[in-house]
Amino acid sequence: MPGLSTPLPLQPQHAKATGWLLYRDVLRSPKYVVAPMVDQSELAWRVLSRRYGAQLIYTPMINAKIFMAPSKASHRDAFFDIPSGEEGSPSLDRPLVVQFCGNDPETLLQAAKVVEDHCDAIDINLGCPQDIAKRGKYGSFLMEDWDLIYKLVNILHVNLKIPVTAKFRVFPTVEKTVAYAKMLESAGAQILTCHSRLREQRGQRTGLADWEKIRAVKEAVSVPVFANGNILFHSDIERCLVQTGADALMSAEGQLYNPALFVPSASSSASTSSPSAAAAASPPLSYIPSHDITSSSQQTDVHAIALSGSYPPHADLALEYLAIARSLKTTTALSAVKGHLFKLMRPALTRETDLRDRLGRVRSESRNTREGWEEVIGKYEEICAEMKTRMEVPASEAPSTLTEQITIEPVTGLPLIPHWLAQPYFRPLPIDDKYKGKVSKIAVKESLEVDVFVGKAEVVTPPVQGEAALGELTQRAELK
Repeated sequence: MPGLSTPLPLQPQHAKATGWLLYRDVLRSPKYVVAPMVDQSELAWRVLSRRYGAQLIYTPMINAKIFMAPSKASHRDAFFDIPSGEEGSPSLDRPLVVQFCGNDPETLLQAAKVVEDHCDAIDINLGCPQDIAKRGKYGSFLMEDWDLIYKLVNILHVNLKIPVTAKFRVFPTVEKTVAYAKMLESAGAQILTCHSRLREQRGQRTGLADWEKIRAVKEAVSVPVFANGNILFHSDIERCLVQTGADALMSAEGQLYNPALFVPSASSSASTSSPSAAAAASPPLSYIPSHDITSSSQQTDVHAIALSGSYPPHADLALEYLAIARSLKTTTALSAVKGHLFKLMRPALTRETDLRDRLGRVRSESRNTREGWEEVIGKYEEICAEMKTRMEVPASEAPSTLTEQITIEPVTGLPLIPHWLAQPYFRPLPIDDKYKGKVSKIAVKESLEVDVFVGKAEVVTPPVQGEAALGELTQRAELK
């Protein structure tokens, strides 16, 4: 294989499920998967996500070097809280995959061994595109070092009691992407998650994921493949699975804005969402910028895309999430809580600017104590309860059915869900010569109005895989 000189893998020291046995017998054949998201796929969110259809969830990415640093040993529970007994609990938090990043095989193995009795598999992050990953030499910035990647995967495959999996980004060519995936499989990865964007596709340059590369990977390897990228609506899930042949769909940003993404609408049925119909559009209509929606049939198609899914009132979801966080012994980081609330209630926060500002200003002098934590949660609950009260007014005045409530944004042709409901975030696509000046001004305007962490009026770049918060998280760990 190109750039690879490592010999064939050694035999694992422990008997464990591999490939399809892992997928079927241990993970229970999941179709709906929540991605690893720094400071966002924490335990409280995992509990909420399972209530709304998630069948497998990954932890936030953990930096193996920081996790194993002797000076940080007393703060290791902030990354994965074993003493509280809830993270990885069979009755509360399974199936579960713990994700690590790193560039030293021995350190990675030591970190994985700490948690191997509390999860079903260990995943290696080979996809983080953020600058902090470049500085730390991990994630997608290992893509050129196949020897090292092979060693990272293989040492876990040989020495852990549980399987190792890998999540990666694609190369510009199908051929190199396929060779890369086959190398990961040969090293011992038992499930491959293909995030079909290039390393350069991030932030405002995120653009569309290339589903054809996922299909090529699926056809080339013998282990299960999860698809990641381009999911806004529930109907996009089946479309992705049909077009790629993938065994499951992993969602990150889409699920953060609407944790009910995996829940079909009550009216959805096989007759209205057949595989052939799901595969009809490529890319999905919902992603085409400046799509000219003129005919009634096109408008019907757009409505069908939106009506395939569920959109609970976002204030209810926010209050439910806060109640879960309160109920756990495991402390939920307040930075994670604030991030979730801004994302969940985003459609209304651009209107209810006083609540947006209050949400951004919440503080406690003793936030590092349980009492201070509960004080902050109480303030958040007051804001969310007020949001719920305000949203009941337009909801009561709206037409009785969601079909009548949905409108179509005229420039992009995207379906607009009522602002009191949880809904996808439409990231403005990169503007090239073909579409210059035609990308939705609404999406651009709204992206200027809500900062997901502090409530300031500045450009928001929600993390594609939740990794934008990594710098803040790492700095917090290093300060402790």
